[in-house]
Amino acid sequence: MTDQTAAIDASPRPEASSTVLQIAVLAGLAATGTLATNILLPSLPQMAVSLKVSSAAVTSAITVFLAVFAVGQLVVGPISDRYGRRWPVLIGFAVFFAGSIWCALATDLPSLLVGRVIQAAGACATSVLSRAIARDLFSGAALARAMALIMIAMAAAPGFSPLLGGALDHYFGWRSEFVLVAAFAALGALAYGTVFGETHHATRAPLDPLAIAKNYLGLIADRRFVVPAATVSLIMGGLFSIFSSAPRILIEAMHFTPIQLGLFFAGTVLIVFAAGMLATKLAPRYGLDRSIRGGLFATATGATAMLLVSLYSPSFLPFLGAMSVFLLGMGIVNPLGTAQALSPFGAKAGAASALVGFWQMMTAAIGVWLAATISHDALFALGVVLTVFSLAAVGLYTRRAKGVKAA
Repeated sequence: MTDQTAAIDASPRPEASSTVLQIAVLAGLAATGTLATNILLPSLPQMAVSLKVSSAAVTSAITVFLAVFAVGQLVVGPISDRYGRRWPVLIGFAVFFAGSIWCALATDLPSLLVGRVIQAAGACATSVLSRAIARDLFSGAALARAMALIMIAMAAAPGFSPLLGGALDHYFGWRSEFVLVAAFAALGALAYGTVFGETHHATRAPLDPLAIAKNYLGLIADRRFVVPAATVSLIMGGLFSIFSSAPRILIEAMHFTPIQLGLFFAGTVLIVFAAGMLATKLAPRYGLDRSIRGGLFATATGATAMLLVSLYSPSFLPFLGAMSVFLLGMGIVNPLGTAQALSPFGAKAGAASALVGFWQMMTAAIGVWLAATISHDALFALGVVLTVFSLAAVGLYTRRAKGVKAA
């Protein structure tokens, strides 16, 4: 088995100007789910007070969203392989819009959770199909570059959204955040409908439950897919545990204001930008395998440092340093690992993208749950989750390297 950086098929490459616009719109599709979660982060304590529940309980609004987001992708992927990408994306935006309005009107936690389920059911379509559409248009090293650029662009929305969410919460209350994401969905649908036609021109897979199950089982049994996909999922689980823990660590323990928390998240975008740009340089020069291993080393280092910070120096600057190292590694592993998992499976890109998304969001939901329940000390719980997930990812990816040598 050779490094998939060289696995470039004969698919035509779009012109540069249209490629930039396409990547921008795909970034919007991919960012829909994380935007709907990250914009709420500064408001979680205020939402808990408003809904008369604990701050740990209101975190279930994130966990439920991620779980539905994960499962829904398993359904959307095969549907798009059968009927194409265009209508599932547009319907997904409409469902997401309806769920956002429901959340804005919620008066208790159960009602909010219903709205979050509806939101997630719509967001899963836009997210999974952003990857499938990228695979329709690009392959091999071009796909790796496109995924990295999409990640860089989409990082702006979830990175800056807590700052925007903090401002909205301060001036208009937390409900206004759901109104904003509803407007984002409407604009996203308009942009997608304008820029893209149907991109899925390969042989349409039958919408047969047995065939779908066979597709998924075939992917799970294929080392080329399962190892990089599961590796990326573990790292993404760590990332979402940071998202969910940061309000408890910074607002409740370190006494940040919601605006300050938003500024903190906006600053971390620069790290993700740098990592994404670095990924586009590393992959052509060193290959996907070596680049991903380097990123995994950084995530494991940052995760271990976070655990040590929680035990010996639970203050802001050490926390920031450890998190920055983890984010640097994540920004390399995420796009390159995703490209490595999807590259060999152009004929069933929808199913492959769905399974990647399912594993990522289920691992994220587990990470969020663990970070909220392992310990009352949010920083210690986060350190444990990051360390376990990162070391597991390193061990798992090592198995792929052994498989490559044995092949």
